[in-house]
Amino acid sequence: MSCIRFNTPAQRRQMAALAPAMLTAEEAAKLHPAPVFTESKLRRLRLLAADENPKIRERVALDAHTPADLAAKLATDPDPGVRACLARNEATSCDILRDLAHDEAESVRGFVALNYFVPADVMAELAEDPSPVVRGLVAWKASLAAEIDAETSEQLVEA
Repeated sequence: MSCIRFNTPAQRRQMAALAPAMLTAEEAAKLHPAPVFTESKLRRLRLLAADENPKIRERVALDAHTPADLAAKLATDPDPGVRACLARNEATSCDILRDLAHDEAESVRGFVALNYFVPADVMAELAEDPSPVVRGLVAWKASLAAEIDAETSEQLVEA
C-alpha cells in the first residue's frame, strides 16, 4: 500500500472550498497581540545576553526588543551564530548591519545581505564580497526585488 495520496480534481475543489480563509498579518496581530514590553523583559534580555551558552545569546540577538547598547555588545560576540542572529534581526540598526557586513564569518555577511532593512550602500559592498555564497545571496535578493517591481508595474497597468 502506498503512502502517497492522490486526490481527484473534485476532491481538491471541495477541499479548497472548505479551507479556512487566510488572515492578513494585521488580522492575525489583532487576534494574537504580542505581550507588552516591560522593564522585566528588558532585565531578562540583559541577563540572558551574558549567558555562557551561545544559543541563549542567539535568542537575545533575535529579539526585536533588544536595546541598541545590547545589540552593539552582541555584534562583537565571539560566537558567529550570535552575530548571524543579530544580522537576521530586522530591528538591528543600520550602523550595526554596516559593521556586520565586514564580519569574518561568511554566514554573518550572508544574513546581513538577506536582512530586509540593510542599507543600499551595504548591499553594493556585499555584491563585491569575496564569498560566492554572499554574492549569490545579494543577486538572489535583487532578483526577487526585480520580480516584485515587475508584478507591481503590471498590476498598476491593469488597474
